[in-house]
Amino acid sequence: MRATAELAVTVERSACAKVILCGEHAVVYGRPAIALPLPMLRARARIEPSRHAFTIVAPDVGAVVSLWRHSRVTHNPLARAALAAFEFVGQRPPRATLTVTSDIPVGANLGSGAAVSVAIGRAIAAYFGCELSPEEASRLAYEVEKLHHGSPSGIDNTVIAYERPVWFVRGELPELLDVKIGDGLPLVIADTGIATPTRIPVGDVRAAWERDRDRIEGYFNAIASLVRLSREALERGDLAQLGHAMNANHVLLQQLGVSCPELDALCDAAQAAGALGAKMSGGGRGGNMIALARDAAHAQALREALLRAGAKRVV
Repeated sequence: MRATAELAVTVERSACAKVILCGEHAVVYGRPAIALPLPMLRARARIEPSRHAFTIVAPDVGAVVSLWRHSRVTHNPLARAALAAFEFVGQRPPRATLTVTSDIPVGANLGSGAAVSVAIGRAIAAYFGCELSPEEASRLAYEVEKLHHGSPSGIDNTVIAYERPVWFVRGELPELLDVKIGDGLPLVIADTGIATPTRIPVGDVRAAWERDRDRIEGYFNAIASLVRLSREALERGDLAQLGHAMNANHVLLQQLGVSCPELDALCDAAQAAGALGAKMSGGGRGGNMIALARDAAHAQALREALLRAGAKRVV
């Protein structure tokens, strides 16, 4: 894409958080997964003209990045996202300041890194008078995801860029899902407060797979069956079936070794409070779990139960 000359006006773009409904870890090995956008949590990127060389400011993490110090192979994710976007639109970095802020907790398996990358790509394209398609934004963010996760599946950048529920199989075009559930899925998301880089549990699963491929493949196949059941439940509006699949998925993730006592305790607390289903979500060893409520009123009761059980944050 070759964009027009810079607009020299302030522009801002954003990107949402995400949550994995089912299929994490197995998705890295070619099985399907379902991910949902979280539009209420967003990363934002604002570009405004400046007299100085292009600089990225991220006050949430205390970072200031001068782009001229970084090459295209930089290991700084903010710089990598910006450089990839400039290359894509066929423009040189202008004299401007890019400010990145986010509501999305870092290290909580909610797609913070991918959301920031998508927001940066969108803002830089807009600064030169064009808009990225979801596929283009996803592709740019995927390159940065490699820094965060080593061997990412691509599901985070996909659901965030499209901002729709996504059926995702690695290497295939994502399929947007039609969720047949009233005003939306009554999910409650609880954060353990433990920030574990996704690459650690992903790497441990890889090591286990290399040691005992048949056993781990069996877990992946069982997870894939549950993902298919979950899709059927979403498309029929069958919350009971979806909850059953979520519970079974969590057991398999425990057997893979990617849960932790804090996640298990929150799942137990949700089930004790009547959740239809509860499971960890994302890479594991911390981060978030999700619980399926019967309705909005029950979701509030689950929120209170999870906070009592030690959740640091509940959405």
